[in-house]
Amino acid sequence: MYKPDIGVTPEDRVHQFAPLVKRIAYHFMTKVPASVDVEDLIQVGLIGLMEAAHNFDASQGAQFETYASQRIRGAMLDFLREADWMPRNTRRNLRTIEATIQRMEQRLGRPATELEIAGEMNLPLADYQQMLDDARGYQLIYYEDYEDEGEHSQLDRFAADTEANPFHALDDADFRKHLKQGIDMLPEREKLVMALYYEQELNLKEIGEVLAVTESRVCQLHSQAIARLRGQLTDWLPANPGRKRKAKGSN
Repeated sequence: MYKPDIGVTPEDRVHQFAPLVKRIAYHFMTKVPASVDVEDLIQVGLIGLMEAAHNFDASQGAQFETYASQRIRGAMLDFLREADWMPRNTRRNLRTIEATIQRMEQRLGRPATELEIAGEMNLPLADYQQMLDDARGYQLIYYEDYEDEGEHSQLDRFAADTEANPFHALDDADFRKHLKQGIDMLPEREKLVMALYYEQELNLKEIGEVLAVTESRVCQLHSQAIARLRGQLTDWLPANPGRKRKAKGSN
């Protein structure tokens, strides 16, 4: 039988769960453009935590941490709706990287190295890595992949609407199969970054400590891994130029 926390005040909960705000904020940072300041996320997350602490009804039997996590994320998402999103030129650069990687790996029959990709794009390695670094917020699936060309909010990528098309794709058995194969084909370091971030839920700083690299380098590796995977999953990303979603049962 559930027993409410007798005598626990909202202030007690805010003090106890303040580290949760910081952890959620840092975990968000790979999912948002570099223009978003983590301290801003922490501040709005703390506001969400305070609201959760004052509104929580322990008699309902829910765990406060679960309730607070939802409110903290909600506060951060509300803030992000007002934030500046990834510039169009950055988005175009990412599409170019994605297409270049796909073309090269089909030709080479193996993952292309950063130096090879930079060479294919006629860029110095440092410039290519800066493009990757600027690509924080690059995701495997976007809502706009399932929309017509035009003005659409990039914030939709964060929505928890399980009825949305991108999540239908993730539930598709063939998609999951190809995604697993794609991850298995990633270079070891990129594969490790994906595992540490999505399975172990480490933040950028923690992953950097594991790999003995900077947070910026972790962002680069994450962005490049996403570009490789998007290139390998072309049949499920219909809005990219020249692509059509593979119909179930087609060859």
